Amino acid sequence: MTTTLPAYDEVVARYEPVIGLETHVELGTNTKMFCGCPTDFGGEPNTRVCPVCLGLPGSLPVANKAAIEATIRIGLALNCSIAQWCRFARKNYFYPDMPKNFQISQYDEPLCVDGYLDVEVNGELVRIGIERVHLEEDTGKTLHVGGATGRIHGATESLVDYNRAGIALVEIVTKPVPGLGVLAPEVARAYVAELRDVIRSLGVSDVRMEEGSLRCDVNTSLNLPGAEWGTRTETKNVNSLRSVERAVRSEMLRQASVLDAGGRITQETRHFQEDTGGTRPGRSKETATDYRYFPEPDLVPLAPDTAWVAELKAGLPELPRLHRRRLQEQWGLSDADMQSVLNAGAVELIEATVAAGATPAAARKWWLGELSRRANETGVELADIGATPNQVAELQGLVDAGKLNDKLARSVLEGVVAGEGSPSQIMANRGLEVVSDTGALTAAVDEAIAANPGIAEKIRSGKVAAAGALVGAVMKTTRGQADAKTVRELILERLGVQG
Repeated sequence: MTTTLPAYDEVVARYEPVIGLETHVELGTNTKMFCGCPTDFGGEPNTRVCPVCLGLPGSLPVANKAAIEATIRIGLALNCSIAQWCRFARKNYFYPDMPKNFQISQYDEPLCVDGYLDVEVNGELVRIGIERVHLEEDTGKTLHVGGATGRIHGATESLVDYNRAGIALVEIVTKPVPGLGVLAPEVARAYVAELRDVIRSLGVSDVRMEEGSLRCDVNTSLNLPGAEWGTRTETKNVNSLRSVERAVRSEMLRQASVLDAGGRITQETRHFQEDTGGTRPGRSKETATDYRYFPEPDLVPLAPDTAWVAELKAGLPELPRLHRRRLQEQWGLSDADMQSVLNAGAVELIEATVAAGATPAAARKWWLGELSRRANETGVELADIGATPNQVAELQGLVDAGKLNDKLARSVLEGVVAGEGSPSQIMANRGLEVVSDTGALTAAVDEAIAANPGIAEKIRSGKVAAAGALVGAVMKTTRGQADAKTVRELILERLGVQG
């Protein structure tokens, strides 16, 4: 039976949402968290494993210092306090992709605690409290085959790839965030986007959601105004910014429908469905007691040296939000224009294009215009469209030098995206350079004048604006390769008219 969901405006008018986000980040270390296996993405299944990450008897873990340093830097960037002493714990649970039947993680003694991250939504600054940032190891990956959906239901067999098992994983857990009202879904998306930018700026992860190096669990609950917070659900492994926003919104609608009917919300995990935008039930949510945490006996405690932590803090880069504000001032953009750049994911691309020699206006024109259009049509990220900032800057340089006009430049850009080479090479190979030689253009101008005697007479009588029609005729004849300014000058010269 299909349940009719209430309208979103009705839900936020009657209920108060509370959200919380648990974000997992795979660190870009060369080796895994507790062994020396490589961490490259992809590869044949079960070829990047050893006795330690497979949990074979007698194997002993050794903590990865680079992962510890990266976690401290993330904590510092999120305004956290760094523990002077902490330790790892065993989190016991059984899944086929957990080769040891426990995960080495941190429980009541995390490495980083009590921070915050400020995000901007509709011009408003929202502070998201950070409960903890802790370090653990990732699981393997289970593949369900033989079915139509790729899920266990309907599959004929399941395969496990342990290449990912043991990769250093940071979990960033927010404090519950109440009081957002109608903005709750947008704030959730903005937080994950800002967090991704912060981590990318630190250089500790590529934070590619599509590859699983950044994954988000979205907690959502509803309560009546002034009442205690409601029972939360946890939507697992949401893998895009758009889906984070949709997951919050869909859970608010679903929970409101249940509560309106007099039902109760079950504390459980749920799975987001990209095709419908809704969630489906997973399993009942475990508590800390269910995991039977106890201190990891095979690893010594961590006691980061305060001088080392201070050194790491001093070396942090400019925070992305402040960096964007500085760029906005340098580029002379309004808040609305800068928001368009942010929405397109083009900040770093434009910045790199400007660094390669283009003006901010030109760089923004190409990335937010032709390239964004192509990215939207093909369904790829703008950064993966096939053009680099250096190529875009070179393209604009050819336009500035008068070798290309905008129409020809778009054709050259088409070749760049197709992988045909640099703009200069494509211009030469396709024969697209602007023709500005007066000798080569005179015949085309004379032909246009002869074919349009009425327009020519208007120009002779002083209606110089009519020259645009003849310029268009010459451009058509030359397949858009004529230099329009030179053509106009030749038309007026041939008709004996002063410009």
